[in-house]
Amino acid sequence: MWTVIYIAPTAKVAEMIQRKLTEEGFLIKCRPINMSKQQFEILVPSGELEEVQEVLNLILHP
Repeated sequence: MWTVIYIAPTAKVAEMIQRKLTEEGFLIKCRPINMSKQQFEILVPSGELEEVQEVLNLILHP
C-alpha cells in the first residue's frame, strides 16, 4: 500500500523531492492532486514510511 508522505506546492518541488528520494534508493510515486492549484502528492510504500520521513526531513530542512 502507498502512503502520502508530503504534498508539494509546485511541480518543481515535487520533482526535486522525487529525484532526491529516488537517489537514496526509495520507491516514489508522484501524482497531481488538483490541477488548478498544481499541488502534487509524494507517495511511498507504507513499509518505508519512517525511513523516508527521516531523509525527507533532511531534504526539506538541511
